[in-house]
Amino acid sequence: MQAPSFRALEAFLAAEAAEGQIVLPPPALRFRALELTPPDAVRVVLLGQDPYPTPGDAHGLCFSVTPDRRTPRSLRNVYRELAVDIPGFHAPDHGHLEAWARRGLLMLNTVLTVRAHAANSHRRRGWEDFTDQIIAALNARPDPVVFLLWGNAAHAKADLVTADRHAIVQAAHPSPLSARHFLGCRCFSAVNQHLQRWGQPPFDWSLPEVGPAEGRLL
Repeated sequence: MQAPSFRALEAFLAAEAAEGQIVLPPPALRFRALELTPPDAVRVVLLGQDPYPTPGDAHGLCFSVTPDRRTPRSLRNVYRELAVDIPGFHAPDHGHLEAWARRGLLMLNTVLTVRAHAANSHRRRGWEDFTDQIIAALNARPDPVVFLLWGNAAHAKADLVTADRHAIVQAAHPSPLSARHFLGCRCFSAVNQHLQRWGQPPFDWSLPEVGPAEGRLL
């Protein structure tokens, strides 16, 4: 965060705010993935691209939305694959994935902010340098990590994972545009196979339901 690229990023974000642009997610949630899954707790890393550009959706975890929002189509495809890949998985009626983060899945976008209604608008503004350093730090960890990479943007980060003790699981992006290549990838059971090979328990991919009266997770 002391690097010139991050200082330039901070100046850019300040300029966006000064121009009246809506930047998502709000500042308090930009580092939510790192808060929920600190380095020592990381078992699996899921890389996304940038936050959802629709106001109210993004809350700091890639692919996840707040409990009151409609489940995005990409995430519905994730649930479809989970249902056939992980015995007993039941798709919830929401797209809130915070439970996974609390179990050790670092849900990291490579770019942590976006201008409302303008996907990829904060690309190449400095976030990539910051998140590359996070990946490099995890790569240097003595404990093994599974890197789950969906789509070309995430695949490009595979070169940052150089330690033989880690594992990489790659698949197409679950977007409707590439879902035909994603569905059937069996990437979730592949993650669990790596974890079990290291003597760890499989990842718990289950998700809680939302209470209908109060809109909170049960």
